[in-house]
Amino acid sequence: MLLFQKRFHEGLVAGRVRVTVRQWEKPLVKAGGRYRVHPIGVVEVDAVEPVTVAALTEADAVSAGFGGLAEMLAYMAPVAKKPLRAGTRVFKVTLHHAGDGDRVAGAMDAALGRAQVDELKKKLARLDKTRRWTWRVLRLIQRRPRVAASKLARSLGRETPPFKADVVKLKKLGLTQSFEVGYEVSPRGKALLEKLKRW
Repeated sequence: MLLFQKRFHEGLVAGRVRVTVRQWEKPLVKAGGRYRVHPIGVVEVDAVEPVTVAALTEADAVSAGFGGLAEMLAYMAPVAKKPLRAGTRVFKVTLHHAGDGDRVAGAMDAALGRAQVDELKKKLARLDKTRRWTWRVLRLIQRRPRVAASKLARSLGRETPPFKADVVKLKKLGLTQSFEVGYEVSPRGKALLEKLKRW
């Protein structure tokens, strides 16, 4: 995950913001990597370059969403571990918005026909082959949207990692959506729950 203040979200989605400068000890992203930026989806990193502050340009600052280099350096200064000098090393990350990485095709479609409902029932039944968990997890997320996975897992007496793995299986069916904290049942998932109140 890469953190950006809300002020940069629109520019990232529109393609105006294509650079970010980070004050890392070592690179925390890699070229070709895809990273979540809540709530706008994912960005894909094109390049990671260690540079000095002196090497940063006005064009870099504009591509990072600032009016100019002075504004960008002023923005960076309050969180700098030490004064930003000409020779201070930073990482210039070139990236682009790569869509909504959390959505599965059809997840936003609440118009489920009989054939779609039957197909989803079959897929959920296959997931439930060894233990019945799918409906329990869907109902839990519906009752407690955007609650931390650790809390949801604990309420079921489960460990967090396998619980999260199960939610990913539901997301691949377009039934849930992930957020920075917790999950929600997608429109498709809500439609399915409404049609099949008892299973």
